Amino acid sequence: MAEIRPFAAYRPAPGRESRIAALPYDVYNREEAVRVVEANPDSFLAIDRAETGFGPEVDTYDPKVYERADRLLRERIAAGDFVRDSQPCFYLYEQTFQGRSQTGIVACASIDDYRNNVIKKHENTRADKEQDRIRHVDACNMQTGPIFLAYRGSEELRRILAETKKKEPVFDFISEDGVGHRGWVIQDEDTIRQIRECFARISAIYIADGHHRCASAVKVGLMRREAHPEYDGSEAFNYFLSVLFPDEELRILDYNRVVKDLNGLTSRQFLERIGESFLVEKAEKTPYRPERKGTFGMYLEGEWYRLTAREEILTDDPVEGLDVSLLQRYLLDPVLGIRDPKTDSRIDFVGGIRGLEELERRVRGDMKVAFALYPTSIQELFRVADAGKLMPPKSTWFEPKLRSGLFLHDLEIR
Repeated sequence: MAEIRPFAAYRPAPGRESRIAALPYDVYNREEAVRVVEANPDSFLAIDRAETGFGPEVDTYDPKVYERADRLLRERIAAGDFVRDSQPCFYLYEQTFQGRSQTGIVACASIDDYRNNVIKKHENTRADKEQDRIRHVDACNMQTGPIFLAYRGSEELRRILAETKKKEPVFDFISEDGVGHRGWVIQDEDTIRQIRECFARISAIYIADGHHRCASAVKVGLMRREAHPEYDGSEAFNYFLSVLFPDEELRILDYNRVVKDLNGLTSRQFLERIGESFLVEKAEKTPYRPERKGTFGMYLEGEWYRLTAREEILTDDPVEGLDVSLLQRYLLDPVLGIRDPKTDSRIDFVGGIRGLEELERRVRGDMKVAFALYPTSIQELFRVADAGKLMPPKSTWFEPKLRSGLFLHDLEIR
């Protein structure tokens, strides 16, 4: 059963939330991060990406980058930019975007639940990307980027969340990208107990986004256990900062593909080859957005096509039956020669938040062909994780993204 626990968060001082809140550290390259921090020095990105305080001659992973992150965080706490709650609490974090809202419970999840597969994964992680966040969390002694977790919704939790949201939020602002953010503090001990009991009856929760942040937080916790062999399991380092959302509120956007060339084929030869596995038709509406699972949009030489997977390539396998898998197995690999999309420089990925017009723009520019996919569903993600399998790269794009800096979890013991 899932264990979550309340914690005494550091939060932005009232009225400072909109200036401090920042998109996750990994949505930016270094040049983009520098521009964000220059435009808003209060942004938490200055701490999450502390290399922004140095010139390009300083490596992103230089030890003094992590030292700077810790120093900046402590200075801003001392200056009153952040305040700490006086007792362990749960929090609610609501995001509203394009007319939809999702409300998550901000809590600490157990590193043992992660290790025992109560918290289930659907992606592999890379050691180099883990190492960066391990060093950041260890240096700051603080978890600053929440892990995006999902659970199968329960009526009791819906009731508790609805009652809490009748109260006045402690912050309420709209970020530059049009996302509304509201937060509530849950201090009532009876409500905290009810929430913990609800999760104790939930057999599994799932990492939706933030696999590297999660793996890094767990590894820091294990490092602290080694350093403190007398630990009893109650210490803060045994838990990691999370926001847990019910499945029915989550929105996964399409994650689309663009490819630089046709692998030596003419357009006619290419269309003939893909016709072996897909029904190829000119799209009636353009740009064409797939309307159901098993259909794909394709933009080639100024034309939109609808591709429909033929019956013989469909499968109930939780991974092989994903649309991203069908496209890879029956088109990208055999026709375009892209055997490993993680390493092949001929392919790029475009998050659905950018729209289909971005696919057209890329094809007019540096690419030859684009593919628009029907979004992976949260239930498909659950099926893959429950089967103990992994999704192909770039299968899901969650929107909106959680903000960093709104809730910080102090590990307390170094």
